[in-house]
Parts: sequence; structure tokens; C-alpha cells
Amino acid sequence: MTHKNPGESIDKLLKIMCDLRAPDGCPWDAEQTPESLAPYILEEACELIDAIEEGDPDLILDELGDLLLQVVFQAQIFSERGLFDFCDVSTCIAEKLLRRHPHVFARESHEFPATDLDKQWEKIKTSEATHNKSCLADHLPVKLPALQRAQKLIAKTYKAERERELPDYDEISDTIQMLAAHGDDIALDEEALGMLLLHFVRMSHDAGLDAETALRKTTRRLLQNLDKKVSALQPD
Repeated sequence: MTHKNPGESIDKLLKIMCDLRAPDGCPWDAEQTPESLAPYILEEACELIDAIEEGDPDLILDELGDLLLQVVFQAQIFSERGLFDFCDVSTCIAEKLLRRHPHVFARESHEFPATDLDKQWEKIKTSEATHNKSCLADHLPVKLPALQRAQKLIAKTYKAERERELPDYDEISDTIQMLAAHGDDIALDEEALGMLLLHFVRMSHDAGLDAETALRKTTRRLLQNLDKKVSALQPD
């Protein structure tokens, strides 16, 4: 196996990014801002998820690189502003991993048993200086797809033992039965639809399923079936 030096490859990537942003570099790269690049972060992350679900290692490798580029790009811009650089980013996440895994890196101060790592994780996050949000709002970015955001909110509600504050199961189940029996005669407004979707997300959580993944895979199968039908109708 060929010996690889991660430091050299990272240095090469950082140097390329620096050259692209230089006055004699690429005009497009030079004019980008954190705000203008933000949409690409979500796009590249979604493309990586697609590649992972397709199971193609070459495609996954390519998409991982595209996502890493977004991190390097952002770090370069903030470095030019004298705020932080890529080394600060990697150091920050390394220290966070060490801090959040005392059961691995600081066994003598490990407070919780291995079977209770979720409680340890929440306790450490709550104690961190950057933790300035409520328990339920933490890590629920508004740009997250609505289905995924609802899923995370429900999971956090259960962890905080506040599931009784969620919409009543029985009431929504009655609405579903009414829709099944008299769907054409019932006007479904936006609020009612939102409550029904939240109900199904909660059902997926209780069943140990990922609602976002389930719907994404179902949509993909539907698209594949539709494409097959269209292809079958095409003349040879």
C-alpha cells in the first residue's frame, strides 16, 4: 500500500484555494463571499447523500471532495478577514471530539456508564461555552429541510421527556381516519396538513425509522419507475 501523507494533500489543497483567491487568480473565486457560497454547501451535502445511497465509492469520493472544498473555501475567506483559518477549524473540531468523548480520551473522569452515552453527550453540550440556545432549539437550523427538522425536534422532545407537549396522537389519528373515509369531502388547510405530517414523523421516530431517508428512497423509486414507463413508450 502506498504511504499517504494527509498533511501534504491538505497543504496542496489550501495552497490551490489561496492561489484561486489571489489578485491574479480566478475572478469568480475571488468575488465569492460566505453568503454567496452558502447555497452550494447544502447542494454538495445533498449530492453526497445521493452518492452514499447509491453505494458508488468513486462517486462518494468525488462528492466528499466537493463538500471539503466548501469548508476550505469558507476558511480561506475568513482567513483573509483575519478571523480564523483552516487550522483553527480543524483544531476546533478536534478539541470538541476530545471533549465530547471522555469515555474514550479521559476514562478516569468518565462520569456516565457506556450504556448512558446520550446523557453524557447532552450534559457536555449544555456545559460548552458556545451553547447559547435552548435544549430543543440547539442544532435545529432553519435551513434544514422541514421533514428532517421536525424529526430532530421530536427526538429532542423525547430526550427532554417533554413528549406530552406534542400534539395528541388520538386526535390526529381521528383526522387521518376521517380523511381516509371522506377525503374528497374534507377541506385540508395548511395547519391541518402540517399537523398530519408531524404525526407521521413522530410515528417514524417511534418505529425507529428515519422519515427523511424513507421519503427520499420512495421518491427515488417512483422516479425510476416513471422513467422506465417513459422509456418503454419511446419508439425504437
